[in-house]
Amino acid sequence: MIEERYELAVERIEEMKKEETKDTLFADYFHKMADFVMMIDEVRTKLLEGSFLKRDIEELAGENRRLYEDILGEAYETSYANPSYAVQVFEEEYGQILSFLYTELRGCIAYVFEQRTEYLDILFELLIAIYNQFEEEARPDAARLKDCIYWFVSDYCDVFVADRIREQIDPSESFAADLIMNSSLDDLRYLYRFGEYISENELRTARHLGQLPPETIFRMADVYTEGYRMGFVNTRKDLSKKEVVEIRYVLGFERVVKKAIENFAKMGLKPVIFRSPVNVWTKRQNLKTGYYGAIASKQFEYDHRNDQGLFLDKKFLERRLEVVRTTYEHHRELAGKYAGPACIEMFGEEPFAPEQKEAVIRLTKKQEELQLKFQSRQSEIVNQYIRGDERSFTIIAYPVPEIGERYEEIFDEIIRINTLDVKVYESVQQALIDALDQGEYVHILGGNGNRTDLRVQIHELKDPGKETAFENCVADVNIPAGEVFTSPVLEGTNGVLHVSKVYLHELQYRDLEITFANGMIADYNCGNFDRELENKEYIRDNILHKHATLPLGEFAIGTNTTAYVAAKKYGIEEKMPILIAEKMGPHFAVGDTCYSWSEDVKVYNPDGKEIVAKDNSVSILRREDVSKAYYQCHTDITIPYEELKKIAVVTRTGEEIILLADGRFVLPGTDILNEAFE
Repeated sequence: MIEERYELAVERIEEMKKEETKDTLFADYFHKMADFVMMIDEVRTKLLEGSFLKRDIEELAGENRRLYEDILGEAYETSYANPSYAVQVFEEEYGQILSFLYTELRGCIAYVFEQRTEYLDILFELLIAIYNQFEEEARPDAARLKDCIYWFVSDYCDVFVADRIREQIDPSESFAADLIMNSSLDDLRYLYRFGEYISENELRTARHLGQLPPETIFRMADVYTEGYRMGFVNTRKDLSKKEVVEIRYVLGFERVVKKAIENFAKMGLKPVIFRSPVNVWTKRQNLKTGYYGAIASKQFEYDHRNDQGLFLDKKFLERRLEVVRTTYEHHRELAGKYAGPACIEMFGEEPFAPEQKEAVIRLTKKQEELQLKFQSRQSEIVNQYIRGDERSFTIIAYPVPEIGERYEEIFDEIIRINTLDVKVYESVQQALIDALDQGEYVHILGGNGNRTDLRVQIHELKDPGKETAFENCVADVNIPAGEVFTSPVLEGTNGVLHVSKVYLHELQYRDLEITFANGMIADYNCGNFDRELENKEYIRDNILHKHATLPLGEFAIGTNTTAYVAAKKYGIEEKMPILIAEKMGPHFAVGDTCYSWSEDVKVYNPDGKEIVAKDNSVSILRREDVSKAYYQCHTDITIPYEELKKIAVVTRTGEEIILLADGRFVLPGTDILNEAFE
């Protein structure tokens, strides 16, 4: 039946190439959509015949580029995938709809490589349904077109959403894992079997890893997997109850992932490795979760981040929640064995500052409210089946070749940073914690043009001999080592956080300023755009994630001066991922605390003291109404050392204990951290 549907759809779309719409204005669009479908069909035939990978790597690179060329570089300016161009040609009434349709069709690239013929059927049939309306009428009713799309996303919610959940918890969904374990990684043609866009970054990364000694690959994998294991040990969670580990990474790193899979197997864990979402059901704005290759067009991803606005309403979200609930219930046992994500992140690409476009689909205020409620309720459902107090994670990061001419040298330096002696950091950080635990609040004051002037209130200890407010974070879940952090008391946390330049979730912010009042964001702005309204919208969409406000969920002091000096040496400060950048100065996370969904799990520092600052006045609401306790986001913002005038602890008697002055550690017992600057 699936094959028959496919053949009928392809046959009909092939005819579309020869036909004209009632209004010839739309003919070019549908002819190009038909050409795209025929290209997908051609790839499918080659994959099924086994001839696809018999070609040399240059031919495969050409085929790969052909699949993505419509959104690459300047080509995107005149692509129907670009909402601005589509609206320019067809006006807003039709432009947004047709640009959305093409964006969903582009997901077929992934589906054809995964041999998901049913998905191809569904998308091809949607194209035909929309085309039929333009074939029958010169200007079909836009509301009717939207209805067609609405019922499409609603009807197939139980296919795409349910399958996505299974991919996240079921190791038998093993497309990527099989490729990694069964491919000859010396033959880089394997990269083209994923169906992702492959750039020089992925090729050169894979090539570089292939040139490293096996023991280096083993060491990289060991740090990654041991960090994951220690995340369970340090939080006293039972890893032996788990059977599934989720691996997230960027293509090119298969040698390390393959060794990591072997390491995880020794822990009794099987991998789930799923593609970053490519459809409107499962994407969360322009964020990436899963594995992926090069991003062919970041502007394309950004332009379509709110495409759900075309159809999102309460009825659709209720249906989607029901699919989520039913699927998890059906796979209750599998979900309970899920241990959490192990992430390998990449960094070094040129910072992306998106263009704000008028033509893109936007969520209405009502839709934003519905979406936030949906995210909250979905998190509650997921936590019923994958308990936050039973799972953990780990994250590590490495550079991509785009970082610069000294890529190999930088890569080796990051390996060194990721494997620094944690015992040294543990001791130094304990000195910081001993001082911080004496405080009522911490005063952070910027310098060298930085306007930060912020007071962060600290949790009061009932028994300082047995309790601490700060976690001594060495290299387990957050690699590399180098920070102490707490969940601030919101009440009394006031002032301004400012940073001249920062890179968050692959987006660049210039002159970012956030004002806090009793721990909640009261105002914000940045210097990315000429209009203040655009700056505020940019921050609200991508840092506040459309919430009216967020709490200060974390305050931390990064101690990895080695990483900081390396970043300065190679001129890559703004390209450092937040995972490393947060260790290169004090940082502040807006959103949930680091302990969300697991606040009641007892956690201890290496000195045996229990960490008691895990809640704030927002997260504690979980005991009354869990929907009011969490925001489902956590964004770290770091002030670099050179922008610091002072960090001081102020005790309840008014004494000031200075930790850092003019970007250097001055607290006794921390002077070793300054050696990196020499």
